[in-house]
Amino acid sequence: MNNRKNHFVVLSAAGLLSFIILTAVLFTACTQKPKITIAKATNQAYYTCSMHPQIHEDHPGNCPICGMKLIKVEMTGNRMDMSANKIRLTATQVQLAGIQTDTLREENTGNEKTLTGTVTTDENKAQELSARLAGRIQELFIRTTGEKIIIGQPVYSIYSEDLQEAEKEYLLAKQQQKVLHSPDVDYPQLISAAENKLQLWGLSSAQIKDIANSGKVSATTTMLSKVGGTVSEIAVHEGDYVTEGMSILKTHALNSLWVEAQLYASEVNSYKESDPVSVSFPDLGELVIKGKVEFINPELSNASKINLVRISIPNPQGLIRPGMLAYISIAGSSNHVLAVPVSAILTDGKGSRVWVKNTDGSYSSRIIKPGSGNQSYVPVISGLNMGDIVVTNGAYLLNSEAIFKNGGNNMAGMKM
Repeated sequence: MNNRKNHFVVLSAAGLLSFIILTAVLFTACTQKPKITIAKATNQAYYTCSMHPQIHEDHPGNCPICGMKLIKVEMTGNRMDMSANKIRLTATQVQLAGIQTDTLREENTGNEKTLTGTVTTDENKAQELSARLAGRIQELFIRTTGEKIIIGQPVYSIYSEDLQEAEKEYLLAKQQQKVLHSPDVDYPQLISAAENKLQLWGLSSAQIKDIANSGKVSATTTMLSKVGGTVSEIAVHEGDYVTEGMSILKTHALNSLWVEAQLYASEVNSYKESDPVSVSFPDLGELVIKGKVEFINPELSNASKINLVRISIPNPQGLIRPGMLAYISIAGSSNHVLAVPVSAILTDGKGSRVWVKNTDGSYSSRIIKPGSGNQSYVPVISGLNMGDIVVTNGAYLLNSEAIFKNGGNNMAGMKM
């Protein structure tokens, strides 16, 4: 009996010990923080917005910025390898981000100034149609400015007594040659003189031939244009009397234009005629036209003490119109050094960096030391080499992608 009792005591003690140990283990497990291993996403696709490529979602939906439907982007291979300071993008990502590159080379980083100008017509290409003889305007065929006319196009009809007398002389000479046949009269010379007079007064050879064929003098005569271009001014109205030499209309050729701007007197000596310039137009998006300085007025304006500078630009497609606002980038001193476009540089508290495209198609960030440049290009003192392919557009998206995938602290591993 005692043995059984002792055995029960031993078993009870063993059970109590097991209970205590189990309780301690559970208490320790509850009080200690669990170790959680966070793994990077291994998805082979993500969803982004075509208008806001910085948006990355792991599920379909709408863009939180603009509300557009997100599109699926397939990823190939390891997109991000920051240990090697590289970002790999698919062709779709490159297209969505609008990434553009350019080869690093020497550029002019000298003094550059941007002027605000206005497009005007090229007065060197302006033409004027004037009356060849006195008379009354019976009808105008060109009634509004902006119309395009060509040489030989009817402009107006005129009633002129002088012109009628000249036509009569021409017909009389032709008739005498046929009827009289006098050996003492040089009829061909008379006819030629009468024809020349009609031509000087604006009639074409076809019109003179029509007069000869009809044998009649017209009450009015249609005057044809001797100039071509876009009509910029009409100086007469129907019913007006005109005299010889009086202006009828003016035209301009819009395939070549001027852009006029102003320089302060202290800036004039930094520029000269024939200097190359770049002209952009806010109304025409990204259109940039190369031109040159055609004229710098040697006289200062009495009121504002400024100089007029005139730029000549081509306009073969007719997209540029007189009156448009223009921005003129004009370079002063020349300083050709290794430089990158201003749009390629990202600057923050840690310095300036650019993104370059590697030979394997990936992108890497580089810390650079920039110099003092102009509004277009910044010289690179260190950090890049001639021939490097630099991201000129979309660099901030690459930077955002690196921070998004690896965090801001991982940018410390960038190349110098």
